[in-house]
Amino acid sequence: MAGSSRSQVNKSHKTRFASKSSRNLHKTSAKDKSKISKPDRNVVKGARAARLQRNKMMREQKRATLLKEKRASSGTTSAPRVIVLFGLSASTNVSSLAGDLLALLSNENTGIHFPAVASSEYRLRATVLQAPHGDLMACMEMAKMADLIVFVASANCSSERGSSNYYVDEFGSQCLSVFRSLGLPSTAVFLRDLPSDLKKRNDLKKACVSSLSSEFPEDCKFYPADTKDDLHKFMFLFKEQRPTIPHWRTQRPYLMAHTVDMVADESGKCTLRITGYLRARNLSVNQLVHVSGAGDFQLGKIELLKDPCSLNARKDGDFMDADEVNDLQVIKTLLPDPMKQEPLLVENIPDPLQGEQTWPTEAEMEEADRLHKEKKHKKRSLPRGTSEYQAAWIMDESDVSGTESDDDGSENGMVVDEGEHDVTGQSEGGKFDHEFDQASLNLRDSDEETEADSMMMDNDNLTKEQIEEDIRKIKEAHAEDEEFPDEVDAPVDIPARKRFAKYRGLKSFRTSSWDPKESLPPEYARIFAFDNFTRTHKHVLSKARDMEQGNSDECVLANSYVALHISQVPVHIASKLCALGKTMPVIACGLLQHESKISVLHFRLKKHETYTDPIKAKEDLIFHVGFRQFITRPTFASDNFNSDKHKMERFLHAGRFSIASVYAPISFPPLPLIVLKSRGDSLAPALAAVGSLKSIDPDKIILKKIILTGYPQRVSKSKAAVRYMFHNPEDVKWFKPVEVWTKLGRRGRIKEPVGTHGAMKCLLNGVLQQNDTVCMSLFKRSYPKWPEHWFPMSA
Repeated sequence: MAGSSRSQVNKSHKTRFASKSSRNLHKTSAKDKSKISKPDRNVVKGARAARLQRNKMMREQKRATLLKEKRASSGTTSAPRVIVLFGLSASTNVSSLAGDLLALLSNENTGIHFPAVASSEYRLRATVLQAPHGDLMACMEMAKMADLIVFVASANCSSERGSSNYYVDEFGSQCLSVFRSLGLPSTAVFLRDLPSDLKKRNDLKKACVSSLSSEFPEDCKFYPADTKDDLHKFMFLFKEQRPTIPHWRTQRPYLMAHTVDMVADESGKCTLRITGYLRARNLSVNQLVHVSGAGDFQLGKIELLKDPCSLNARKDGDFMDADEVNDLQVIKTLLPDPMKQEPLLVENIPDPLQGEQTWPTEAEMEEADRLHKEKKHKKRSLPRGTSEYQAAWIMDESDVSGTESDDDGSENGMVVDEGEHDVTGQSEGGKFDHEFDQASLNLRDSDEETEADSMMMDNDNLTKEQIEEDIRKIKEAHAEDEEFPDEVDAPVDIPARKRFAKYRGLKSFRTSSWDPKESLPPEYARIFAFDNFTRTHKHVLSKARDMEQGNSDECVLANSYVALHISQVPVHIASKLCALGKTMPVIACGLLQHESKISVLHFRLKKHETYTDPIKAKEDLIFHVGFRQFITRPTFASDNFNSDKHKMERFLHAGRFSIASVYAPISFPPLPLIVLKSRGDSLAPALAAVGSLKSIDPDKIILKKIILTGYPQRVSKSKAAVRYMFHNPEDVKWFKPVEVWTKLGRRGRIKEPVGTHGAMKCLLNGVLQQNDTVCMSLFKRSYPKWPEHWFPMSA
């Protein structure tokens, strides 16, 4: 045993007094310490120096970027600043203030105040616009272009009683909320009509400031604006400050039209010529442009024109008269490259044969072989002498009733679809299948109409009494939806299994699965989708930045005075734009890549407090998304944060945010949203809602929920006989797998039908009270409506 591995090994004897060598065994010797490498001080010092140098470079880059933006916005070569004068009440005299400002800026009486005024004293060019009080569309378009919004308040005027502020009337308050939703640029408040007495003047100014300060941002300042000296002090401060611009306006090039002309073509369409100062970013001749309210178009060419009101020209006395402004010298002409020009692709052209299966794939053939082998190895009791071919036609009992055991124990909650075979085997066989298919086809159109089509028909074919009756019905439906949301009654003349054939039950709304590619409508073949929207968004912005720094033969620089020749514009749209340009600004903006294509956009919006009429889902609404306008027919849904599914709402309810899903041209966020609702040809559209663009995702699931209700007839503890939910026993068998619940918190299931009039026996998890209501929740996926016209001017 001495040499084996199992030999006993005793511990060494511990002496009472350890020697010096044993005490220092755990320590490292001085000789070994010298061998251990230490970090070099120079290496650490070099890493710290590199980090400091990198931070310094980042600070210098940010400082250079800010300096470049400041020079671009306030330099002598920058585009004229747009100053919008907005009166907070109808009694405020804005035209006199505009005249005083123009007289202050234009010392020389040249008689030209448009497209801009150049002031050699302030080294500033400006365009002064008066917002027409009462015209919401014109005020909105001016606010989108404004570098400075001057809110004008009169100290000696009071608004109507219905307004929340003494100096702001109802329209002024409405426009303030719209401006805040769009994003406020630099702002200032001018106080007019102050008394000449110094004490009264200061007291009244303090009262105005205390009353109006809550309506504006904290950095907004108040200025008296009665005399020329007051305006001079303001302009001296304004020319030095860096203007604040909303971020969404810096992502795309845009232009406010100074002149709008049209040149007819031989093809029945025309070329629209828009002149103005290009702002924010460079514009490529290969880009697509959007003209507000008219649509998306390609550029025929871009002409770089001589600046009509240059600050440097005033030194030499080289002034332009009104005729020269309309006939400017062309410095450079840019023509598009057919190989690089962005195609005007709006809809995807579906292939009708794309869904056809002409030949199975290798994966499908392997799956079929595997299933065939499994079925072949499965032991079946067959009559003696049965061949393999004959055995394939003999149905096993599990093939007929194999789904019966799975109905009650469904994991994913989509129990109505799984219950089809169960009811088919129990009730009427093949005859029921044929009737069900025919009824589902016949009810396809009626189901779509009842779910969200507007109750109002075409106003041209209705009398005044019929229109008032339809409006009354919509208001009654809105009130009923608020009091009893989602509750419907099963029809008496149509079986519920046919009327609600598209609906299914869910075990849990939050966790149950729903395939986003299942049973898509035909419109989904015409839209575009991104594999990874975030990655595509970054790629598009990076491509736009590279284009600005790239070839100058394709782009015109920002702050240039240009003429855009927009090709293939319908004549009736061009004539409307020419007439519209005389009353309000016409805006043209460049589009990023993919922004002309149609997809499913989701907006987060809230009903405006000034709009009291109900807004029904899938009604025609006008969406103002940034500089763009288009007509949509949205579906509304609740804004859920803890679920991938959203519950559809039949109306847009006030006081809370909702999700609006629409078919619309792609737009990359962030972008503000203003929703207008048309009130006929004679009245201007009304402000209905405000919000912002949230995402672009055709796979977002929006479910329409209905609740079928029944009432207990006889109750015995946790058992109850329920009636009036269905009207025949076949419907009870069809919806048997779906869970039922009560308004007082009980849950249970359907046991069996009772009688021939749709009564049923239910088992619940507690004692059911006689005054309780038994409910069943059913769901189906909802989609927005495809609009008849995309843009307001084409309608």
